[in-house]
Amino acid sequence: MSELNALFRKRIGLPENDPLTYKNLDEVLEKTAISIPFENLSIIQKNAADISEDHLMIKILRQNQGGLCYELNPILYLFLKENGFDVDLTNGVVYQKDKKAYQKMGRTHVAILLRQDEKTYLLDTGFGGNLPLKPVPLTGEIIRSGNGEFRIKKEITEHGDHILECKLKHKDPDWRIGYAFDSRVRLADLSACTFIQQIIAEHPDSPFNKTPLITKLTETGSLTLTNKSFTQWENGSMTKEDIEGEKFPELAKKLFSISLS
Repeated sequence: MSELNALFRKRIGLPENDPLTYKNLDEVLEKTAISIPFENLSIIQKNAADISEDHLMIKILRQNQGGLCYELNPILYLFLKENGFDVDLTNGVVYQKDKKAYQKMGRTHVAILLRQDEKTYLLDTGFGGNLPLKPVPLTGEIIRSGNGEFRIKKEITEHGDHILECKLKHKDPDWRIGYAFDSRVRLADLSACTFIQQIIAEHPDSPFNKTPLITKLTETGSLTLTNKSFTQWENGSMTKEDIEGEKFPELAKKLFSISLS
């Protein structure tokens, strides 16, 4: 067993001797969402490094940090490849619900395409709190998980040939667009993720280069922390409190095991 395989299993709590098949991908996606936070601290702290297998292993698997989509989905992609899955990385454009428009940064959302039994599925563990927690087929079939309902609509747009739609549990009364992507596009290598990271770090419209953010799903909801507030969803109920000063690093350590010192 490779070091990456062993370390990833240890990080998400998956036994080393458990064989990985399509049937237990749901478990892998759920454990990953609960164990590895979505966070932008390296962007905020201006210490981002080039994306490579070694960098991702050090940051996410040895130092127990999290990351954004261009880090979280690549480390999952590498783990799945190690376990014999037919996977590729692709990228898409996120839809901004408040502005009713797609982001102007281009294809900066990284996701995974899986081919299994002559079907193609979308996998995503880097979309904040909007994670399907299951493979989503490109057939339009509705997938239901503890986080809500998800489907992929085949639609040709300037951003690709498919659209991921979401209806989050307790949050979305109707279907909404998550992002558009192109199933025909494959990222050549991890250097493409470095380029995406640069756009997210520098673009004036980037939502991730202004305020620190840490979020992850839990077994009963989600936790979201910024330097101004802490929000918790638990069994459909939300609580939110304002924070300031040293409270942010304290909660980052307590809730996400992330040290900011």
